[in-house]
Amino acid sequence: MTLKSWAENRWLRPHQSSRQEISDLLMIVDRDLRDARAGVSDDWRFGIAYNAALKLCTILLHAEGYRPERTLQHYRTIQALPLILGDSRKADADYLDACRAKRNIVEYDRIGAVSADEANELIGFAEEFREDVLTWLRRHHSDLV
Repeated sequence: MTLKSWAENRWLRPHQSSRQEISDLLMIVDRDLRDARAGVSDDWRFGIAYNAALKLCTILLHAEGYRPERTLQHYRTIQALPLILGDSRKADADYLDACRAKRNIVEYDRIGAVSADEANELIGFAEEFREDVLTWLRRHHSDLV
């Protein structure tokens, strides 16, 4: 599948991004990564790091000219990752989707479902992913950075 076929299925809609929008989203990512390192519960650290990673996926999707439709927004934003960065990132999308499910548990169902190691792993992933997204933006959408 491609982003275009997703749009034809009405899973995505066209979106015109801007340098300001990308800058604003990157500032959210940076804030979230700082906050995820703060002395809060592992559940919250995990949720904050998840939000940073999700924003990075959002940046990719917006830069490509799309945004998700109203239903399944987080899922579709994450699943677009390998469509944009290539099939080699499918495992990353699977990892983030598992994080999405776990984040929903600690957000809505119960506390203590995330370990310190899981929170640290996701924070590290998001920090590395940020660099990958910036490199990709400079290469493919230099007008947005």
